[in-house]
Amino acid sequence: MDTHTLTIHSLSQGFREKKFSVTEITKYFFEEIQKKDKDIGAYLSLMNEEALVEAKYADGLFHENKVTSLLTGIPLAIKDNILIEGIKTTAASKILEQYTASYDATVIKKLKDEHAVFLGKTNLDEFAMGSSTENSAFHITKNPHDFTRVPGGSSGGSAAAVSAGLAVGALGSDTAGSVRQPAALCGVVGLKPTYGSVSRFGLIAMASSFDHVGPITKTVEDAAILYDAIKGHDPFDATSISEEQLSTTHPDPHYIKKLVIGIPKECFEFELEKEVKEGIERAMEKFKRLGFVLKEISLPHIKYSVPAYYIITPAEVSANLARFDGIRYGNIQNLKSVRADGHQILNLKELYEKNRGTGFGSEAKRRILLGTFVLSAGYYDAYYGKAKKIQECIAEDFDKAFDNKTENGVDVMFMPTTPTRAFKIGEKTENPVSMYLSDIFTVPMNFAGVPALSLPVERYDLKKKELPVGFQLVGKKMHERDILGLGMYYERN
Repeated sequence: MDTHTLTIHSLSQGFREKKFSVTEITKYFFEEIQKKDKDIGAYLSLMNEEALVEAKYADGLFHENKVTSLLTGIPLAIKDNILIEGIKTTAASKILEQYTASYDATVIKKLKDEHAVFLGKTNLDEFAMGSSTENSAFHITKNPHDFTRVPGGSSGGSAAAVSAGLAVGALGSDTAGSVRQPAALCGVVGLKPTYGSVSRFGLIAMASSFDHVGPITKTVEDAAILYDAIKGHDPFDATSISEEQLSTTHPDPHYIKKLVIGIPKECFEFELEKEVKEGIERAMEKFKRLGFVLKEISLPHIKYSVPAYYIITPAEVSANLARFDGIRYGNIQNLKSVRADGHQILNLKELYEKNRGTGFGSEAKRRILLGTFVLSAGYYDAYYGKAKKIQECIAEDFDKAFDNKTENGVDVMFMPTTPTRAFKIGEKTENPVSMYLSDIFTVPMNFAGVPALSLPVERYDLKKKELPVGFQLVGKKMHERDILGLGMYYERN
């Protein structure tokens, strides 16, 4: 059996037709992880016992013909900043190395209700801060298409697991592109939903006004299946949206064919790697051949999105990470009472300095310091206030472009996901600004809160060591059905 070709839809059909059992498939995935993940490093921890218990229960449901969900028995991977009760959740940080979750995130509870099988927790950049999964406190994850290159970040472990056939699907989180960018670099599909359409309850917060939970899968159809399972209002998340959301799994092709696609001209004013530019042009030509109307539009303020983002989010980071002191949420071992020189720690200030100084990695420290600086007296108006105004301008750009009452209004936008393909491990670690620019095409959608889908230009063969290129489809708020439907149409044709 080739785990690379298994999708949620095909696997669920195989279970129903009794071609194999959930237990057999679950064991097979753990065997594949045992063989391959030592080279890739997609997982931080595995849930062997818990997975096999759930697999056995799912087999019973299939045997009794009581299955109503496509996700029953499906092996999934979960990014290690999403809480699963009784399972270690580290956010890839030493300061949470000993933390065991005391409750389920809402998305986990929903997937448990569908009787999905969780294989384990995947690697990420510490507290989801990064674009390469090199900032993990535990190990670097490698791109399955080329082990010398990064898988993207911060959801690099989830994208690598799906790309390598070590999970059928996965959950990641997206604050500036952390689902879409690794999906593009690993040749898989990643969805950032509308802000508030999926609950953030139980997601370890990085920047609360930008964080999203989203699926990473092999096909757009699978992304729609996972999204439909996790979406919806949650009373535990004050930002979640209560309006009814339409199913995205079975789009109407006649409706999809009428969608007008906008091409933001600013996205092609940035320097693109040659192979990315060629891939994006092939995808645009395919949409034209399929009969879609493509129209040039303008998003004049998106060029300011990255500098504004790296002022606003560190401010939120400095507040959100203040709660982590190495005492609560799992003590840091061997640091609680002894300094590096062996002397007893005598006061709380010294304890905090030691725990936080050792527990956080360099990128987390950088953003905490930057955030504290921009919020400090005398600098708030100069930096943070101006950045928030830029965010408002970018959101207005999207509103205008999606206004169908105007002559230039469009239904969906098309743009690159990343300016380059997967870069070499270590290539950008010494230049944080260069790393931050990896998010140039993904940050604006987090500013505007609109949904965005990254999918590969074509199918990429792992054996050929091809480096994937991805593109994005961006929709109006709460119009996931548009981008997922259009993505399925592209994929099937």
